[in-house]
Amino acid sequence: MVKRIDFNADIGESFGSYQLGLDTEIVKYISSANIAAGFHAGDPNWMRKTVLLAEENGLGIGAHPSYPDLNGFGRREMTLPPYEIYNVVTYQIGALAAFVKGHKLRHVKPHGAMYNTAVKDAAVAKAIVDSIYDYDSTLIHVVLAGSIWEKIAREKGALVARECYADRAVNNDGTLVSRNLEGAVIHDPNKVIERSVKLVLDGNVETITGELINFEADTICLHGDTNGSVELARLLREEFESQGIKITKLSKMFPS
Repeated sequence: MVKRIDFNADIGESFGSYQLGLDTEIVKYISSANIAAGFHAGDPNWMRKTVLLAEENGLGIGAHPSYPDLNGFGRREMTLPPYEIYNVVTYQIGALAAFVKGHKLRHVKPHGAMYNTAVKDAAVAKAIVDSIYDYDSTLIHVVLAGSIWEKIAREKGALVARECYADRAVNNDGTLVSRNLEGAVIHDPNKVIERSVKLVLDGNVETITGELINFEADTICLHGDTNGSVELARLLREEFESQGIKITKLSKMFPS
């Protein structure tokens, strides 16, 4: 059986006159784009520009909603009631969809602290899942593989894409190592490529303590704002293809 993987990146994370990331380069190597929708980065001008860039490159387009935290780039924990999380996610999905041809997105992947909280907090996860599903039941929910969040999305009957990270270390329970800790982001290109290929082919990953855990995924994320990310994306895609791994965007893996 041919192994398939979606290759995604978070893009459109500029704001006003401030440009972040190398979006025009990294889109050449990925298959799906998670586009910031204004609450941690992005604004109407950047959203439109990034959507057009993604469409021109034939990428699957998804919203990348966040807590309302522009100053903290969406990486600060916030305590919001479930109804408010539901509303801010719905708002951002709708805002980005307005710029897309036919106003149709393919997936939603929360950003930063919202994502990390949903992995372990059932109430937050449910608010996110309900918001996405109620907006459009055919949208794909991008969730951390093996999390409570994945379980809640599946119980809802949602389309679920299990995610892993090419350049982020994981704990023994499969959660991401906090960015506040040393070693949270993996910078060695050879290590990133080796662990990513192993994850796709063997369905396991080495944790930050050296333990090998089961970790099957449908999509793999590479952060586009880290040093050398474009070259790493190119090398990673080349290695996937040389190993017979087919890069397949989520809309092809989960047709609506």
